Amino acid sequence: MFGKASSSQLSVSLGGSGALSHVYIQHPPLRCSIPGSKGLFYDDGNKLIFSATSDQVFSWKTIPFASHAAPTSDSISEGPVLSIRYSLDSKFLAIQRSDHEIQFWDRETGETFSQTCRSETESILGFFWTDCPKCDIVIVKTSGMELFSYDPESKSLHLVETKRMNVSWYVYTHESRLILLASGMQCKSFTGFQLSSAGVIRLPKFEMAMAKSEANNKPVLAAEDVHIITVYGRIYCLQVDRVAMLLHSYRFYRDAVVQQGSLPIYSNKIAISVVDNVLLVHQVEAKVVILYDIFADSRAPISAPLPLLLRGFPKASSSSSRTGSKETESSEANDMSDHETIIYGDNWIFLVPDLICDVANRLLWKIHLDLEAISASSSEVPSVLDFLQRRKLEANKAKQLCLVVVRTVILERRPVSMVTRAIDVLVTSYSNSIKTGSYFKGIKAEKPPTPSESNMNISTSVVDESIRREDALGKSIKHGSASGVENESLNRSPAFPVSDSEENVRLENSNDHHSLGTKADTENFTAGETSQSEVQKLSLHSQLVGPSNSPLNASISENLESQVISAAISPDEMYSFVFASVEEEMAGDPAYFVAIVVEFLRSCNVERIKVHPNIYVLTIQLLARHERYAELGLFIINKILEPSKEVALQLLESGRQNIQTRKLGLDMLRQLSLHHDYVLLLVQDGYYLEALRYARKNKVTTVRPSLFLEAAFVSADPQHLAAVLRFFSDFIPGFKNTADHTTYCRILNEMNSSITA
Repeated sequence: MFGKASSSQLSVSLGGSGALSHVYIQHPPLRCSIPGSKGLFYDDGNKLIFSATSDQVFSWKTIPFASHAAPTSDSISEGPVLSIRYSLDSKFLAIQRSDHEIQFWDRETGETFSQTCRSETESILGFFWTDCPKCDIVIVKTSGMELFSYDPESKSLHLVETKRMNVSWYVYTHESRLILLASGMQCKSFTGFQLSSAGVIRLPKFEMAMAKSEANNKPVLAAEDVHIITVYGRIYCLQVDRVAMLLHSYRFYRDAVVQQGSLPIYSNKIAISVVDNVLLVHQVEAKVVILYDIFADSRAPISAPLPLLLRGFPKASSSSSRTGSKETESSEANDMSDHETIIYGDNWIFLVPDLICDVANRLLWKIHLDLEAISASSSEVPSVLDFLQRRKLEANKAKQLCLVVVRTVILERRPVSMVTRAIDVLVTSYSNSIKTGSYFKGIKAEKPPTPSESNMNISTSVVDESIRREDALGKSIKHGSASGVENESLNRSPAFPVSDSEENVRLENSNDHHSLGTKADTENFTAGETSQSEVQKLSLHSQLVGPSNSPLNASISENLESQVISAAISPDEMYSFVFASVEEEMAGDPAYFVAIVVEFLRSCNVERIKVHPNIYVLTIQLLARHERYAELGLFIINKILEPSKEVALQLLESGRQNIQTRKLGLDMLRQLSLHHDYVLLLVQDGYYLEALRYARKNKVTTVRPSLFLEAAFVSADPQHLAAVLRFFSDFIPGFKNTADHTTYCRILNEMNSSITA
């Protein structure tokens, strides 16, 4: 699906991360160089990159991506290789030998068998393995699509069903389980099927939009012009219209295919990547990449077009890569050839979602987003925070950037209205993450499922969302492959079998929000069904077509090798990393900072989020420090500051300089039925007789009598001391036998004797 890049090539800056860019590839790449190799091939179902020799097939895992990954190998017979794929249970290896034959190996026994077609009337365009319960493998021919199951008794393929139609080329992604078959003179008519756990579902036939050229020639749509991607759990098809210079997008429904709008393109050579749900449109001839977040309503790019950057390249090879000099300062730099430093080179093949294969040099690169650079490129703080909150691959970095951004705008005293919008974004995001459970999932690492557990889930479960798109067909990623279909990778946990941890997508009717999958499918679609409003927010189409259309949902393919942490920020984190630190640095009138805190409390109240008392305590300290006791009183009376023990104690502390504030603290303790604390404070303030009456009324027996007796003794009033002694003698059984009673009776006698004398 990828055309060759322009011959005019951009030499990358080797100065590391100093160059300005929002997207980068990290050196070193994964080296897939095998002597005698016939080329590189990509298996999207298992997320493997293959290199075949005359008698062996070497494979490297692309998930997790590791530049030092060692290959595994299988022995094969000599012959041409057009495509390579492992079965999803890793028991079989299939190699397309020609347009008419596919050869199969049983990896356990070494036995082989072949599947051929009628050479005079049809040819094989490609094949792929599937976890559909109806079949094990699908072979696409120019005469249609054939579904086969493996028969272990005859050790051959058994034809299950045939879909007859003329096919020019096709596009398939394992993650979406969606295949599009192109037909017609212009190859713009499409028939789609979804091979999911619910079976084979046929989509309505549709045509893609193509503008006519000035000469009234009818352009022919090529396979490299069609890209299937998955973002935010939704499946899209992107189509390049080179005449109109537009990138059209489509959404799939069971009974409709709806065009979602178009994005402008500025190059005849277009490549597509998806990194962390961000759409990357590579303008190959212009040597820049444009980022889109199609979750948002706007079709505007996230930031200005910037080049793709190569990071981590040995500086010692900078001169050698430009001048051809062989003198370098490191052995690694010496291994790097001139064209390895060329961005958008002729031999680059983009594997959606986030891989680049340099076919000539046998290198595989992984694409990364620079979240820090993206966040620094926009002055629209709420939009930046909204973007960062949706990031999953680097959620921890996104969270830290959000905290820094909010802290900075407060310290810079930006307008309260702008800071309020920023806070609303964070609070709403946290509320949504609590509702969907994603915040709690991020707190602990997920345990990777065992193969047996995963295999059980293949036929029954559908997991929430899908972020990654996979390559079509596993064709050779060399130019001129049999079908020319685009190749891509899926960023998820690797392994044999890979389909274990892959989840099926599901189709929905345009007038029905209910899944047509199995009961297990519905139960496992937790993230989308926790809150109906969350499902609607995820759908960009809900603003364009209306809520009556339900989308085709993909599933998230999680990378179980790394812990995914939610970017959502809790109120406790806001206090610890924003408010507490900002309060230490801000000086002068606290009105601005108090206004910010109040807006945060308002936003939390709207979302019904419980706020830690530390934030209330901080507000009290700010107001009391600047003697704004009247405002503080209003905050308490109007319940802006929620009652709690911490708040009450801070009111008492701050009320040392203001009696009314201290009274508010005492009243709050009483309202909260914190009788023990209330009695203690009354005694400390010298109101020990009132404390006694309150203790008797509310049956407070936890306060030591010695505190009351000591307070009465300090007052030097023998009548009060006698009253306290009499109270405890009557109120507490056995008090007369205690040391306190003996001691203070003696003290009372001494006080009376001195008065008499």
